[in-house]
Amino acid sequence: MNINLSHKGVILIVDDTPTNLEMLFDFLADTGFTVLVAEDGESAIARAEYAPPDMMLLDVLMPEIDGFETCRRLKANARTKDIPIIFMTALTETVDKVKGLSLGAVDYVTKPLQHEEVLARIELHLQLRNLTKTLQEQNQRLEREISERQQAEQKIHEQAALLDIATDAIIVNDWDNQISFWNQGAENLYGWQATEVIGKNINQLLYSADILPQLQTIRTSLLEYGCWQGELQQVTKQNQTIIVASRWTLMRDQDGQPKSILTVNTDITEKKQLESQFLRTQRLESLGTLAGGIAHDLNNILTPILSASQLLQLKRSHSEEWSQQMYRTIETNSKRGAALVKQVLQFARGVEGKRSIVLIDRLFSEIEQIVHGTFPKSIEFSININSELWAVIGDATHLHQVLMNLTVNARDAMPNGGKLTISAKNLLVDEQYARMNLDAHVGPYIVITVADTGMGMPPEILDRIFEPFFTTKEVGKGTGLGLSTVRGIIKSHGGFINVHSQIGKGTEFKLFLPAVETMATSQAENLELPHGNGELILVIDDEAQILETTKISLESYNYKVMTASNGIEAIALYARYHNEISLVLVDMMMPLMDGATTIRTLQTMNPLVKIVAVSGLVACNKIAKNTTVNKFISKPYTTQELLQTVSEVLYQGATNPENGNKTSQLNRAISF
Repeated sequence: MNINLSHKGVILIVDDTPTNLEMLFDFLADTGFTVLVAEDGESAIARAEYAPPDMMLLDVLMPEIDGFETCRRLKANARTKDIPIIFMTALTETVDKVKGLSLGAVDYVTKPLQHEEVLARIELHLQLRNLTKTLQEQNQRLEREISERQQAEQKIHEQAALLDIATDAIIVNDWDNQISFWNQGAENLYGWQATEVIGKNINQLLYSADILPQLQTIRTSLLEYGCWQGELQQVTKQNQTIIVASRWTLMRDQDGQPKSILTVNTDITEKKQLESQFLRTQRLESLGTLAGGIAHDLNNILTPILSASQLLQLKRSHSEEWSQQMYRTIETNSKRGAALVKQVLQFARGVEGKRSIVLIDRLFSEIEQIVHGTFPKSIEFSININSELWAVIGDATHLHQVLMNLTVNARDAMPNGGKLTISAKNLLVDEQYARMNLDAHVGPYIVITVADTGMGMPPEILDRIFEPFFTTKEVGKGTGLGLSTVRGIIKSHGGFINVHSQIGKGTEFKLFLPAVETMATSQAENLELPHGNGELILVIDDEAQILETTKISLESYNYKVMTASNGIEAIALYARYHNEISLVLVDMMMPLMDGATTIRTLQTMNPLVKIVAVSGLVACNKIAKNTTVNKFISKPYTTQELLQTVSEVLYQGATNPENGNKTSQLNRAISF
């Protein structure tokens, strides 16, 4: 260990002459050094190893081991090799001086010693030693900094590689909307290469003109909160519309000014399509529930019309006044029937539509007509709407479906009759209310209440009512999607739901919707669908339900089907059964091995393999084309599209006269 007993340093003097030791000791001690002494080489080495001094004055001529040997041993020891050594010698031969310097000494002084010269040489070499230490420390620090920087650069390279591995589109644009970063996920999603978009305006590239006001609102939110997330409609290079879940993060410069925006976009187009299908399913379920009551009321409406027409025929000779009365009866009941049918048709139309200002009182009027026309008379129905009710921005069809689902549930909860009430009022949520309800935000809301006096629900049921497919109804009476759909619609409008229920007393749903102060149902068609001729089709998809339904569809039309849940499994099956497989149906988005890789591998195994690529992502259409497939179909696809596509690929160019009208024979008329 290095013990600095004085700020000027520690000097070890090694000399076998006591007089020399004493004189040097007194002189150096008087000048402020801490002085240690040793009378031979062995003891000097021992002292230096125990506590290395800052410098040694070493006599050359000593008994046992001389100064040269002592120096050699000190320099060979890792603990003492850096100690500066100045030889003290009476020798004047140049050879001896050179020998001392070659052993590692830094200098020498000649006896008899001149104290001022000794002091000057000591101070000079101590300064040089301190400078050397400083340089060594700086070099070590510099090496550490270089190593840390290299590690940081390596980490940046690794992170950049991860950004390209990510399937999400990751984009960076400056505050003026100029794109500065575009990862591989963005290339796959939108179709543009990074070299095509760097420096271009992101708003002009990805958004239609009607979306620009929404983007300005998002930028305002970024300035206030630093981040934003939500759903956006965008366009691809192929000018196809997609929907993304978008997360924006604002990055500022060192002065706190907006510098750039980091955007992470996830394609949810397929998800939104599935949600649309769920909503459509619920709409049809509600219509089915009401169908019996509507049919009964339609019969009641049509009966007096028929009776009146018969009476008109029998009573032609009666007075004109009586005939006019019959005509008024026909007119009145016809209008009732038309109004009721109109309500059903409006409710049955598609859920697609743009957001607009919705007046809740108009929705209530439509619900009132349906309830009065279809619900049992044992249910007392009432509406309570506050005056000057605010409006909401939303989809009227979706909100209509919410009210219908809740009122139908309320009806089912009161089999013996009861009271059903729907009401609406304005509510200005303040900070305290928002703190008590995590889903609420400060601002104006409309609160819609649907309350019944039915059987109520226990806590264990109440906790699960919004779970998809959870239902307490009998088998065949409900899918369990109703309240899940209600929650999804309200949440998509930026609102939330509170529910209160007591056994035997009833249930109350409160719907909170942010306020502003101030279509076609698919129909079955009779189509001629092409049949197969026992061909074996390999279907590859990671979704078990899609595999099952596709398999059933193909087998129903005289195809044989083999399935694989990923590309690796498919390659193994094709290697074994390639002589029997007539066509391969490949999903483009799969784990382990994606569709593009699977297709390339299959084409390597058999360049003539017939392939139909399938995906719900726009970008995959482009990928499929790049991999040279026979056909591409997008999800969701119908049985008609599937069978026609498979038939076209299998029989394209088939002109063998021996087959005659083989295709037409296979395309037997099927109604479904």
